[in-house]
Amino acid sequence: MSKPINPKYLGENGIHRVPLWRIGGFALNNTATNLYMFLMNYVSFYLMGWVGVGMVLASSFSMIMRLWDGVTDPIVGFMVDKTNGKFGKNRPFMVIGNIILCVTSFILFHVTHKLPEGPIRLVFFIIMSAIYYIGYTSQCVVTKSAQSCITNDPKQRPLFASFDGVYNTVLFAGIAIVAANMAAKHQAVGGYSSTEYFHDLWLFVAILSGIFTTIAVISIAPKDRSEFFGTGKAVKVGLKDYWEVLKNNRAIQMLVLSASSDKLAATAKTSAVTVAMFACIAGSTKLQGNITAMTTVPSCIITFLSISIIATKLGQRKAMIIGSVGGIITNALMFCLWVFGDPTTMTNDPAAGTVAFSFFTIAYLVGTCVQAGFQGISGNIVIPMTADCADYETYRSGKYVPGLMGTLFSFVDKIISSFAPMIAGLVFTAVGFADHNPVEGDPVTTELVIGVAFLAYGLIILGLLCNLIAMKYYPLTKEKMAEIQDKVAAIKAAAAQEA
Repeated sequence: MSKPINPKYLGENGIHRVPLWRIGGFALNNTATNLYMFLMNYVSFYLMGWVGVGMVLASSFSMIMRLWDGVTDPIVGFMVDKTNGKFGKNRPFMVIGNIILCVTSFILFHVTHKLPEGPIRLVFFIIMSAIYYIGYTSQCVVTKSAQSCITNDPKQRPLFASFDGVYNTVLFAGIAIVAANMAAKHQAVGGYSSTEYFHDLWLFVAILSGIFTTIAVISIAPKDRSEFFGTGKAVKVGLKDYWEVLKNNRAIQMLVLSASSDKLAATAKTSAVTVAMFACIAGSTKLQGNITAMTTVPSCIITFLSISIIATKLGQRKAMIIGSVGGIITNALMFCLWVFGDPTTMTNDPAAGTVAFSFFTIAYLVGTCVQAGFQGISGNIVIPMTADCADYETYRSGKYVPGLMGTLFSFVDKIISSFAPMIAGLVFTAVGFADHNPVEGDPVTTELVIGVAFLAYGLIILGLLCNLIAMKYYPLTKEKMAEIQDKVAAIKAAAAQEA
């Protein structure tokens, strides 16, 4: 039986809170799945090195798998909404999903290259990847579906994004360093394309993701109970509700438009793009790790403070607008820096990747930290915003369907963002890299620099412009959410009296 909630976390008017450490602990569920997403960002190296496919096909494979990932979302979301057993609504999907991710990713990178060369390798890789993404969807859905039950306090809910933003900043900076060092360690046997590299990276991801999932399960346990689900009573949900919500819930419509355009842009900045930026254009494989190590801590601080202060004081909609405007400006400046500046001045020792404090280096370090603050708001606030959309649906129709809300969001998000790897592959092909990703030692052309800068910053600007358009029509202001919480509290009180 779950431990009862301390009365001090149960407020008036239906507001329920949670200890801060549980919000931070549950946010690790998203980090656990992001670890596997980062692992799969390197899949093109494995596909071209061991499965025997070209650049465009390798990029298209990632697109196809993300499309499949999107298709599984509504199915898993429907199962989440139907689940309410001894272990709650969300925890079973977290545990089962992580186990599937661990086992299938091991098979993908340890078995495929041992099969006979030819089509059989590709077919095997596709089948195992399809199973892998079922696990990925199962755990990812909970990140959004559990937002509405862990807390409905408007001052607490955005804090998930604060923790998530910091975790993601540390994750992508830290694992980039780890991945670069692993590639350098195995440079003699193929670097990023070696089986030794993929074994080390898989082991690192599997262990860390398992630990994070365990912490997240413990953190959500006391709130993964029916009394914290929407109206406080069971509501029958049918498949027709998917269409009904998508048609009438303006909040989720606008959030989907906002988040999916952002995700398309962010996903297009694949690991291959960052490798091209540092290893190829700047001229040093190890430079990426050394540079990111310097930006991680200040980026985390700026991200945490910007979300915590802006979102809790002004509401999540206004926070999204501020983050988007700031992100457009900083990404435009970073684009110009890479196109017109000299990235090679970031190091005077390419073999060691030692950082040289040139104008370019200082501008990049400052710009990256400021960019992290603004994009930390716009990129991470969308997850707790799905909880607002779920509350709005309870207010609008009386139905509590967090799995549905999360999967409607994820379905469209993944369908659109699935094109990102293909976009990156097409850009690389267009600038002269049809058979491999740009790495250290490859020729640096003006076309390559512009193409990489577009993938790293240009697409993000377009995504942030879509944010501003979507937020103009997003109805859930800070004042509207206060009205929604009052009505939901009244519905719960009526349901309790009937019981």
